[in-house]
Amino acid sequence: MKTSLQIASEAHIEHIRSVAERLGIPEQYIEYHGRYKAKIDLSLLDSYRDRPLGKYILVTAITPTPLGEGKTTTTIGLGMALNRLGKNAAIALRQSSLGPAFGIKGGGAGGGYSQVVPLEESIVHLNGDIHAIGQAHNQIAALVDNSWYHGNPLNIDPQRIAIRRVLDVNDRFLRQITIGQGGEKNGIPRDTGFDITVASELMAILALATGNTNTAALKSMRQRIGQMVVAFTADGKPVTADDVRAAGAATVIMRETLKPNLMQTIENTPAFVHAGPFANIAHGNSSIVADQIGLRVADYVVTEAGFGMDMGGEKFFDIKCRASGLWPAAAVVVATVRALKSHTGKYKITPGKPLPPELLAENPDDVLAGGANLRKQIENARAFGVPVVVALNAYPDDKPSEIEAVRQIARAAGADDMAVSTVFAEGGAGGLDLARKVVAAAERSRATPQFLYPLDMPIKDKIHTIATRIYGADDVSYTDVASQQIASFEANGFGNLPICMAKTHLSLSHDAKLKGAPSGYTFHIREARASVGAGFIYPLAGDMVTMPGLGTAPSAHSIDIDENGNTVGLF
Repeated sequence: MKTSLQIASEAHIEHIRSVAERLGIPEQYIEYHGRYKAKIDLSLLDSYRDRPLGKYILVTAITPTPLGEGKTTTTIGLGMALNRLGKNAAIALRQSSLGPAFGIKGGGAGGGYSQVVPLEESIVHLNGDIHAIGQAHNQIAALVDNSWYHGNPLNIDPQRIAIRRVLDVNDRFLRQITIGQGGEKNGIPRDTGFDITVASELMAILALATGNTNTAALKSMRQRIGQMVVAFTADGKPVTADDVRAAGAATVIMRETLKPNLMQTIENTPAFVHAGPFANIAHGNSSIVADQIGLRVADYVVTEAGFGMDMGGEKFFDIKCRASGLWPAAAVVVATVRALKSHTGKYKITPGKPLPPELLAENPDDVLAGGANLRKQIENARAFGVPVVVALNAYPDDKPSEIEAVRQIARAAGADDMAVSTVFAEGGAGGLDLARKVVAAAERSRATPQFLYPLDMPIKDKIHTIATRIYGADDVSYTDVASQQIASFEANGFGNLPICMAKTHLSLSHDAKLKGAPSGYTFHIREARASVGAGFIYPLAGDMVTMPGLGTAPSAHSIDIDENGNTVGLF
């Protein structure tokens, strides 16, 4: 089969004006960035405030494996299939981070005949939003250190400077560094480190910003940035971005990032690509404003939450939906036969290497055994009171007995239905059965907001609720440092914020080695951070890191320009 980049290069791509017209977006709200990309002015929300909302569909998944489950591909294919059924549908995705795109994960724009196009433009830079976030974040960090350097008028404790620098590159060598070396003219030495840009609190702020006009959203973002806790004083009081007089400049740098980016799929279905927080180290969902615009102009908006239902899915409900006031009519849980087999823990899978032959052999018993993870993720989605449809992202070598095993798991776990999806190979035509079943579930849905925990719960009780109900843990343990940090947050008035857990995406637990649906373990919190501007508490579990590294054969080794100047090897 052709590569995704080859397929994308052969696609019939419409001028973005035609894509916007399909949604009924008037010219006055479109800001063109070339022929195939545009930003949408948020004033559309005010003009269209009396329009009824479309149906909101969440796509989530089982716990990921190195094989990939095809969640983004399914999201795109479902949107295209809904249009084939006569629904006016749009999709809403996160923007790809350059770190994993040039590392090992690949692009976040789907694949095969179910992708966002132009593929290269959707992955590399887009309209510069991530770069603006990195610039704004690092400027705040520089102003914090600058305040400390120039007489420290705010009494900042250098051991409690909370903001680190960011960079949109996977680079383990920057995780822990010492800055300010080389004498007084170069600053004051202290230990710090880098996070990847998509883990910046500013990215979360962008994704959670609201407002019916550009000015209203800009004021909302400015207020949130000002509330960011960037350090603590020697006596434990929070120091904010406003205190170091950094929030205004950061807002100016980020002002254009507020406008959602409009692109299209390979079948010309409208695609909002906006904001890009990771789901293992952030809340993992695209922007609220993109969803709000989509729901005013489309019959259906299909959005994706990062990684598994325990990660971006739980955060979608407990963080994003709290902030937006929106609630989905249905949830789709994506799985593959191969991934369910791998959740037995029997197979060693290494990215970039051939799959074990025994993994590809017919074995419905392994599917049923590894299906414990699918059962748990269906249970997790149903905990929020929404109907669930399982999408089996099918491969040509999947056997009928294995597909039937997935169907048995889905029905026994309480899913409304299960559909086989072949959107990677067939585009929207391969998602028609899934689309029909999602429409049926959404039309009979009477789902109302049903959060996992109330905000006035103590922080540790909220963490315990997530760990026991969603992750399957028996209990939660804390380092002394984490307990002290949590106590400090509550003492400073941050106790009523939701929880954004940073943990491995490769297990329901905090330990990537625990496959399937582990139970009987203690969930361990080593550190806690407060993203007050974004509006959540950010515990770090296990050995979770906020700056990814590169493998022995990163994707960057294969990316180049051919003799005709075309990009090759990107995806």
